[in-house]
Amino acid sequence: MIKAPFRIVFIITDLDTGGAEIMLFRLLSYLDRGKFEPTVICLRRDGPIGEKIRSLNIPVRPLGIDPDRPNPLSWFKLLKILRQIHPGMLQTWMYHADLFGGLAGLFIKVPVIWAIHNSTTDPQYTRKRTLFIVRLCVLLSRLVPQKIISCSEKARQIHVELGYASKKFIIIPNGFDLKNFKPDQDDSLRLRLQLKIDPAATLIGMVARYDPQKDHANFIHAARIFHQTSPQPNFILCGEGLTWENIPLSAEIDAAGLHSQFHLLGRRDDMPAVFSMLNLHTLSSAYGEAFPIVLGEAMACGVPCVATDVGDSSFLIGDTGMVVPPKDPQALADAWERLLSLSVEERLTLGERARQRIQQLFSIVQVARRYEDLYEQILEVNA
Repeated sequence: MIKAPFRIVFIITDLDTGGAEIMLFRLLSYLDRGKFEPTVICLRRDGPIGEKIRSLNIPVRPLGIDPDRPNPLSWFKLLKILRQIHPGMLQTWMYHADLFGGLAGLFIKVPVIWAIHNSTTDPQYTRKRTLFIVRLCVLLSRLVPQKIISCSEKARQIHVELGYASKKFIIIPNGFDLKNFKPDQDDSLRLRLQLKIDPAATLIGMVARYDPQKDHANFIHAARIFHQTSPQPNFILCGEGLTWENIPLSAEIDAAGLHSQFHLLGRRDDMPAVFSMLNLHTLSSAYGEAFPIVLGEAMACGVPCVATDVGDSSFLIGDTGMVVPPKDPQALADAWERLLSLSVEERLTLGERARQRIQQLFSIVQVARRYEDLYEQILEVNA
């Protein structure tokens, strides 16, 4: 008989704003605290997600170490904290935490679950040190974790091909909070007025940090192509680094002749309002996506999406939007044209279907229960 609440330590590489970090916060928000007592350990530094987790009255312990430069003293620091907490299970998130936390779990003899939130290890896009960590995880995957959670089928396939223990994988997709992410025309209008955007203007947007993975150049090139035949739409870019102070980005927009059509919002905390004011949401990533959180959030807000076929984007969108090849701005522009040629009623229906798809398949309530079921299975096996 398992005594509740059961102590679980979640170990993650860092707590900046990213897909895996957001998913951890959402899971903890819906975790049954009568059954489980969570603590979070962050290998690197604290960040915005750390504050959100603390708001749930969950301890967060940032270690301030650099897992890219393995140091035995850093590992012993983690081990000391774990011995103070006396967890019954560890769940680790992302490669560095999988390695560091997995070895610590092996040493203190508690079950370990790994989590994969990445769908590429292509040397062109992945740092050499990270590739070294991945190779170590491949070797340890048969010894350390009892289960490996992948948030996408594409990520599972890639890691099995690398040599990860295939029989240990279980797919649990990212989950979305339909209470917070929902259509809100009042907030949409308020934000448009605040940004001095015509309430009737057509808006095509992308929410994604400024990073080569997200391929903002693809989005801008598609906007240039689209603008030649459809000059009415405005374009929204929102996320870390998406401001006019970003010289390479602003130069690329100016070179496309679209300065007056683009609105750069930077990082914002009112994301449901940002999504709600869009007519279309886009994710133009070139590589590396697993199960993109921004697509599900936009869909939960009733916004049709166009995405590049990276990771499980196609599965997430289903028949509620369009998927195009990566690095193909013409295909992206064509998809925008096709969806915007629909009547207002047809686009609204498409957005409603998008929200229903999230509600039926990917709500955080359902996803959190799947995590809890897995934890209970592991605990029963190890009791």
